[in-house]
Formats: sequence, C-alpha cells, structure tokens
Amino acid sequence: MKRVSLVILTYNRPNELAWTVQRSLALPEQPPIVVVDNGSAQPPALDLHPRVKVVRLPTNIGAAGRNVGVQHVATPYVAFSDDDTCWERGSLADAVAILDAYPTVAALTARVLIGASEREDPVCAELAASPLPWRGLPGPSLLGFLAGATVFRRAAFLDAGGYEPRLFLGGEEKLLAYDLAARGWSVCYADKLTVHHYPSPTRDSETRRRLLVRNAIWVAWLRRPVMAAVRETIRYAGEPGFGDAFAGAVWVLRRRRIMPPRVAELCERLETSTAHHGEPIRHRHDALSDPARCPATPQDRRAARDASTRALQVPQNEYPLPDPPASRVRVAPSSPRAPTRAVR
Repeated sequence: MKRVSLVILTYNRPNELAWTVQRSLALPEQPPIVVVDNGSAQPPALDLHPRVKVVRLPTNIGAAGRNVGVQHVATPYVAFSDDDTCWERGSLADAVAILDAYPTVAALTARVLIGASEREDPVCAELAASPLPWRGLPGPSLLGFLAGATVFRRAAFLDAGGYEPRLFLGGEEKLLAYDLAARGWSVCYADKLTVHHYPSPTRDSETRRRLLVRNAIWVAWLRRPVMAAVRETIRYAGEPGFGDAFAGAVWVLRRRRIMPPRVAELCERLETSTAHHGEPIRHRHDALSDPARCPATPQDRRAARDASTRALQVPQNEYPLPDPPASRVRVAPSSPRAPTRAVR
C-alpha cells in the first residue's frame, strides 16, 4: 500500500506542469499524483497518465486548491509540489520514514535547490538556523514552511483546517503553521529531503508582494495578541498592499482566535531572534524565493523551456526520468476554516 501521495498545484503553466509531472512519474516511490488545476485558461490534458488524476476547478482559488487535492488522496502522507518544483528521487521515502518515527510531527519542509546550478535557496539557511527549541524532533522546529516543498501528515493537515481560501496566495503557510502549533503539532526543517525549484517567469511579482503584505497583517490580527498584531501592522505601513488589509478588517475581526500563550511566546522568540548579519528572521519561513529576489539565470530559463518542450513530446506510456534542466472546498467536516469556494 502506498504511504505518500503527491499533490501538484498549477495555474496557466502547461509546459512547466508537463515537465514536473514527467519528473514526478519517474520517482522510485511511484506516488499517486493529483494535479489540481486552478481554473487555467488552457486546462491540462485529462489523460496525462493512468497514475495521474487531474482535478479541474472552475476558478482560481489560490492555495486552497491544495485542500481539494488532499481530499482526493487516501495515503497517510501527502507531498506538495508547485508546477515549477519537483522532488528529488528518494526524498519522499525518507519523509515517510521520518514521519513514521515522529508521530507528533505534522510536516517536513525540504531543502530547496534552484535551477540546474542547484544553488541553495537562501531561505534554507534561515530555516536551518531557526531559534525555536527542537529537542526530540527530527530537525529544526519552524512556525512556517514552504508550501511547494513540504510533506504533510494528512490527518494533521485536516485537523488544522488546511489553507484559508480568503488569503489566496502569499504567506498563506503562516496561518496554517500557527493553527498546527496551537493543536500541538510540530513542523520541522529536514535538509535530508530535497526539492528542485525552476522559477517560472510566468508570475506577477508585484501582485504577490501586495498579497504578502496584506496577508501578513491579516494573519497577525487573526491569531496574534493585540500588541503583536499592532507591531506587525506598523511594520508594513506604507508598503504596497498595506491599504488592502483594511478591506478585510470586518472579516478578520469576526474570525479572530488568539493563539495559545505558548505559541505566542514562540512567535516572539522567532521575531526577535537574529540570523545572518544580525537581520531579524521574523516569519520568513513561508515562501520559496521569488525570481525577483533570487532569479534563475538565462541558461536556467532556456534549459527549463527545452525540458518542458521535450516533456510534451514524450508518448503517454513512456515517462523516463528526464535530464535535469540546465536551469531550470472543503477540507473536512470538522474543519474550523474549511474552504467554501474554489484561485492561484
């Protein structure tokens, strides 16, 4: 019986998706694969492979599309991938072994390598240097994770309610991490696991930045004590997206549930700790590098395009492991935050 499934979230990236699916089908663990299409203008083919199930949503519901994917898997563990990320061979088996050995761990975030040069994403060093206590855990304890590079215990994901649809995309991991911690679950960084990220040029960095700011303020007021939420609001004053946060003020205050004191203490510890060069770590445990911050090289992008083109030409019954490119709802009836509508 399979122990881990793979959920791939996609939106308007057919070439990247084709390559990611091809690579995933070649994994030795042979996980069942669920592709959740967030209402793409050009839907993916529905007959990709017998082991691939495609779930097409009528509209883009962002990160909450992963909630739909989880509903379509039956394995105890579920790995997540975006259409421009793929898991290293053997990493899913390692994740299963770790999660089997640590029943209180809800999720494991992997090390992320960018492009064919396999540069380590700068966020990995911050995850590894997390100041949170992690005695008795398989790796550094986190209050966040990388959505497209994480393996979840399905029961924990459902217990915490999955992703909040209203956040759409941009820092959506933070709220889920807070709710997991409030329920006694742990999230860890596991550098034994590896995900390859080939940043797609098809991305609106300006909109993403606005959503990151808005969501950071919303999440602070949804869960953190008043003074911490005030500090977070002031921190983003004047940045793009700051004004957007006030549009959802009524909804946020209605949904506000203050986190337990022990989780609030961890947030304070993380916020005031310093990482490299004495800069605050804050809560950056929740996003893969954006191309604007850690861009793929031109060689990376050319190779990624070539690889995705080759993937589209492979017969449906033949899925060999490709050469690495040179760069490149409702969650559960008991969920307190079950998604009610289907974006990315």
